[in-house]
Amino acid sequence: MAAQKPSVPKGTRDFSPIEMVKRNFIFDTIKEVFNRFGYSPIETPSMENLSTLLGKYGEEGDKLLFKILNSGNYLSKVKSDLTQVESGKLATEICEKGLRYDLTVPFARFVVQHRNEITFPFKRYQIQPVWRADRPQKGRYREFYQCDVDIIGSNSLLNEFELIQIIDCVFQNLKINATIKLNNRKILLGIAEIIGEPDKFIDITVAIDKLDKIGLEKVNQELESKGISKQAIDKLKPIFELSGDNAEKMKSLKEILKDSEIGLKGIGEVETVFTYAENVPLNIGLDLDLTLARGLNYYTGAIFEVKANDVEIGSICGGGRYDDLTGIFGLKDVSGVGVSFGADRIYDVMEQLSIFPNEIVASTKVMFVNFGKTEEAYCLPLVNELRNKGVSSEIFPESAKMKKQMTYANNKNIPYVILVGDSEIQKNILTVKDMNSGEQFDMSFDDLLNKLTK
Repeated sequence: MAAQKPSVPKGTRDFSPIEMVKRNFIFDTIKEVFNRFGYSPIETPSMENLSTLLGKYGEEGDKLLFKILNSGNYLSKVKSDLTQVESGKLATEICEKGLRYDLTVPFARFVVQHRNEITFPFKRYQIQPVWRADRPQKGRYREFYQCDVDIIGSNSLLNEFELIQIIDCVFQNLKINATIKLNNRKILLGIAEIIGEPDKFIDITVAIDKLDKIGLEKVNQELESKGISKQAIDKLKPIFELSGDNAEKMKSLKEILKDSEIGLKGIGEVETVFTYAENVPLNIGLDLDLTLARGLNYYTGAIFEVKANDVEIGSICGGGRYDDLTGIFGLKDVSGVGVSFGADRIYDVMEQLSIFPNEIVASTKVMFVNFGKTEEAYCLPLVNELRNKGVSSEIFPESAKMKKQMTYANNKNIPYVILVGDSEIQKNILTVKDMNSGEQFDMSFDDLLNKLTK
């Protein structure tokens, strides 16, 4: 029988050492900023009870949950004739757990479950994988990482501004030019009111959220298919075409929404955030974008999305304010705000722009060539000393041909190769080969140590 060809499930990936070094650079950069702003790490299990996950992401989201079969004889409790059962209903009978779909709902569950042990406002970050049974395509995976940062238990708009500062710091440190798009769900609610369709708010936001992807004409068709009148759709057009800087857009918007109390409240919240940004200048662009809706229904206030300026790709970070996410687990009226960084898309942007620092790619800085047992015994304490001083070093594990050892060093992008033979041992020096320039020179071990630990 032929050996089975190894593969991974569709929509999942292996990561090579070079890819992992680059991914860890992104995670470490993001983590450092989160820590600097006083956020603490938590982790939640990969799987949650289905009762925690179902009904939180809308009908579409429920379909994309990966469900886990119960252990043991999982069919023993099924009451129905299996051939007559709809697969969705069967899943709920034989599965009690599922893989998490995002980090936000597990976070809300965590806050409610541990509310007596945590200090409010609670500032947490979480960097973990999530799973979605989506159709895999370029840039869309079934397993991917999210980097979430949230503050819950405070209504203050200072929190919104702090998240904007975090986004600014992260992308500055990663050397990505980006723009934050900002809107407010209350403004969108006000717009739904003044066009006379407040009951169709969810339909309107879900359609508007696709503007970037499918264009105005198709959005209008979707709105019409949801029973929104042509007259109301015509009133939307000028609102989404507002131009000018943020102040000019706000001025026009105040006039448009003058009869909507909730709309004016949203404008007030956005103005407060802009005022903070005037007092503490940002490196990143901050734009009011009325077409930004974000499809998730739990957002109630500010909403954010971040776009890379130099690469054509979807949003690389997004989030918003939610007023009652913990209410679904029995803890009412606890407001929070958070954003999620898309590590995979950030990686793609940095690859396309070739902006990963060169020095992060080489995991080993120094390799000692192995000439035999005597030389090996001489080099081992030197390798040990370098490692103790924080310089990643290795010795080739056997006295193979020189070509094989040098090819190994080349393939691993090791910048320095050390050659120690009989004459080097007698003179107590090292021959150092700079693999980038091809130069070779002699130096003492102390000089090498100084050079590499500067």
